[in-house]
Amino acid sequence: MQKLNGKTALVTGSSRGIGRAVAERLAAEGATVIVHYASNDAAAKETVEAIRTRGGRAAAVRAELGTEGDVDALFGALDGQGLDILVNNAAIGGGSIEDTTPESFDRVFAVNVKAPFFIIQRALPLMRDGGRIVNISSADTRIALAHELAYSMTKGAINVMSRTLANAVGDRGITVNTVAPGPTRTDMTAWLFATQGMEEATAAGAALGRVGEPADIADVVAFLASDDARWITGNLIDATGGMFLGPRF
Repeated sequence: MQKLNGKTALVTGSSRGIGRAVAERLAAEGATVIVHYASNDAAAKETVEAIRTRGGRAAAVRAELGTEGDVDALFGALDGQGLDILVNNAAIGGGSIEDTTPESFDRVFAVNVKAPFFIIQRALPLMRDGGRIVNISSADTRIALAHELAYSMTKGAINVMSRTLANAVGDRGITVNTVAPGPTRTDMTAWLFATQGMEEATAAGAALGRVGEPADIADVVAFLASDDARWITGNLIDATGGMFLGPRF
């Protein structure tokens, strides 16, 4: 049984990686999925075609987040279409205290924090009561990684926004939750796992003994988007396979 039949979902940054896996998973559950992307037309087309090939419904919308008019461009393309599910997945990386410039700092906060905030603001009048908002955060908010300080700060902001927003929109039956992935195998992390011994070392830090796959995260998001999660809101779900829980003997 498809649990999201008749629902419409918007997934930002869904032409590849975790976002694509989320889009495909929601479509497999019967949702009509709006595949948002920034610039890679070919990847977005491939994602939409993959969904349609499996009998799902999807359309692509292009908008470069973090730029002037980004939210207008995104929702202008939606043309007032109602929403049931919003997944804020799109994000970019940020650097350490030494190599982050004012320009790069502003850019990472514009994409990772400002854009989701105003996407939600614009989405709420379109969202039907009982809707679902899922924001993608990161395990970096609890693991001190100096080279990703600016990025980690943006995800900390997402965590606070999600919890506070859940309390604000609960009277409409809308749930707001956050999913925090750990190291996950995508094209954006290919450079990391290509380093000799890095995948093994990363896997050793997880209680479940492996690195994450996009489908691992997508399944959690699909659960939170479904009616099965109707009584869960304001929560942060750690989807890391138990990364760095403590010493393993």
